[in-house]
Amino acid sequence: MKDDTTITQLHQPGSILDPLAEIAREGARQMLAAVLRAEASSFVAQFEDERLADGRHRIVRHGTGPERMIQTGIGPIPVQRRKVRDRATNIADEKKIRFTSNILPRWARRSRSLDALLPVLYLRGVSTGDFQEALSALLGVDAPNLSPGVISRLTAGWQEEHDRWQRRDLSARRYVYIWADGVYLQARMEPQAECMLVILGATPEGRKELLGFQVGVRESAQSWRELLVDLKARGLAVPPELAVGDGALGFWKALDEVFPGSRHQRCWVHKVANVLNHFPKSMQPGVTADLREISHAETRATARAAIETFKEKYSAKYQRGVACLTKNTESLLAFYDFPAEHWDHLRTSNPIESVFATVRHRTVRTKGALSQKTAKLMVFTLVRAASKKWRKLNGTNQLPRVIVTGAKVLAIRGAFGLLR
Repeated sequence: MKDDTTITQLHQPGSILDPLAEIAREGARQMLAAVLRAEASSFVAQFEDERLADGRHRIVRHGTGPERMIQTGIGPIPVQRRKVRDRATNIADEKKIRFTSNILPRWARRSRSLDALLPVLYLRGVSTGDFQEALSALLGVDAPNLSPGVISRLTAGWQEEHDRWQRRDLSARRYVYIWADGVYLQARMEPQAECMLVILGATPEGRKELLGFQVGVRESAQSWRELLVDLKARGLAVPPELAVGDGALGFWKALDEVFPGSRHQRCWVHKVANVLNHFPKSMQPGVTADLREISHAETRATARAAIETFKEKYSAKYQRGVACLTKNTESLLAFYDFPAEHWDHLRTSNPIESVFATVRHRTVRTKGALSQKTAKLMVFTLVRAASKKWRKLNGTNQLPRVIVTGAKVLAIRGAFGLLR
């Protein structure tokens, strides 16, 4: 007897009927399958001339693996891994030709874009217990790889990555410039007056990297000293040519003790903010324009002339504002001793400030409910993710000249005992 029974799947409570998303997932499944077949075929074609003694091809396709679900940005997609076989039997196992898909890693359960999304959601304020609910509309209610347990394992993986990074060897590293700043978070850190001490470094190739960070106490000299000594103990023997930071005296004191050969460059963004504090709001736009004339002058002589003009213009009534500007003149203009292509990078420590905007957003959303450990891990994860998009320094071809010139100056100063 012919069975004409038709089974209709009922709409489940909590699920969302979205034919468009289903069509997109089906199209993605077919496209992914075709791409995986093409990848395997391309690999086999590379060894077309490889033959066995009996004339058969050595490398051949060998079916597929079991079907599994991959979580992607448009929901779960079923895939099958393509297999390739090396028929050679008279060679050692380690010399076998093996196929590994660049598109579908062997043990992948989520797309790389989704793996990148998870820490961003966490940093944006979504708790581990809310991930599945937050993403169910996009990935489906049965998303098997986004449970709280899975997210907790991911955070544990971030902790392991952080620990490895903190122990990394720096003996082969060199940083031409560094930027330093202390960042305060609204977390459960205030009773101890703690903040994040962050150092970014520029390599001889012009890339910016996270060099070091740790929890410190009010940007004290001791806290900065501990961070710098740790970097030096792990092999960072050559001092940076120039350090960029704000007016926190603790950092500069520690820098002179640990890396006495490094020049100082005060951050102009912080300096402008400090100077403006001594002027009424109605005057601040004009004062800001005058300060920009100094910081963006074409030469050091022009900048000094602009400082004198600033003093004549405001010293009669705003002595404190003028004194705030002029007490660090040499360190404010140190960038003029370096290639002009680098000036935009060296005037400010804002690369650090901009990175922490998202971290501060997270602490506000959670009303400061962060432990010191969570806050530190959050900072590390965010900065490491952001570093992939940091642009290189302008004029990277000038960096070797900076290194050579700095080495000569350091040798001369050392010979005459002029190191700080």
